[in-house]
Amino acid sequence: MSTATETKTIMEFLSENPNVDVSRAWERCWGIHSKIVDRIRGRFDVSLHHSCEGEDYFASPDGQMEGSFQAYTGPEMDWLVHSWIGNRKASILDMNATAFLSQHNRVPHLCVIFGTIPRLYFYAEYTPRVDLRTNIDYLQKYYEPANADFLKFRSDPTWTRFVSHGTYLRALMSPVATSSHAELNDQNIDTCETFLETFIDRWFGWLDEAEQVPEEERAAQQQYDYTVRELGYRTDPMNVLPQKVFGQQEFERRLAMRIGTSQMAETRDRWQQGR
Repeated sequence: MSTATETKTIMEFLSENPNVDVSRAWERCWGIHSKIVDRIRGRFDVSLHHSCEGEDYFASPDGQMEGSFQAYTGPEMDWLVHSWIGNRKASILDMNATAFLSQHNRVPHLCVIFGTIPRLYFYAEYTPRVDLRTNIDYLQKYYEPANADFLKFRSDPTWTRFVSHGTYLRALMSPVATSSHAELNDQNIDTCETFLETFIDRWFGWLDEAEQVPEEERAAQQQYDYTVRELGYRTDPMNVLPQKVFGQQEFERRLAMRIGTSQMAETRDRWQQGR
C-alpha cells in the first residue's frame, strides 16, 4: 500500500473509509455537472443516442452500484456524456460531464469529473486534438491562456495532486489538466465550482472564434478523435469496479456504451471524399 497521498490508489482510499454517506456531495456535484451539460445542449443540436435509451437510471443486481448514463450526439457534437456511477451510501462516486466535439474545428474536447473516494476528487481538462509536442501554435492558443489558473489551483495547499496509476491516462493529460483531491466539504466543492466558471466560459469563447477544419483533413481528425476517445475509456483504472460488480459480459456492454462504439460505427465514414 502506498503511503504517499499523491500516488495512493482509489481502492486504497476506499479501504480506509468504505462506508461514508456521500449523498449530499452527489447532489451538489451532479447539479454543477447538469448546468454544464445543459449549457452545451443549448448550444449544439444534439439528441440522446439510441444506445443509451433506458439508462437514465440503472443498478447492479446486488445493489452495490447504481448510476445513470446519457450520451447525446449531433452534427457538430460527436459524444456529449452526462453520467455517474457509484454507491451514495458507501463512499464511491464517479460523475462525468464530457464533450467530444466533431471535426468541424479543432477546439479541445472538454472533460469535467467529480468523484468521492470518499475524499473529493476533481478533474478538469481540455483534451487536445493534436500532438502538443509538435504543435506549439496549438499549445499556445489553447493551453497558455489556462496556465495561470492551473498553477493557482495547484498552489492551493488544500488540494493534493492525484496521480493516476494508468500510464495511458497520464499520457492523455494536457499541461493544464487539473487532477486533485481534498477533504469532502462544501468549501472545496465551492472552489471547484468557481474554477469551472472561467474554465467553461473560456471553452465556449474558443467555440465562438473557432476556425473551420478543411474538409479534406476531417477524416484524419476523426480517426485521431475516435482513437483517443476509445483508449481513454478502455484504459480507465476505474473499470475494475463495474467489472467486478456487473460481471464481464455486462461490463463489456456498458464499456461499449460509454465509448459510443455504435455511434462511431454509424459516423466513421462521414468525412470520406465523395460522401
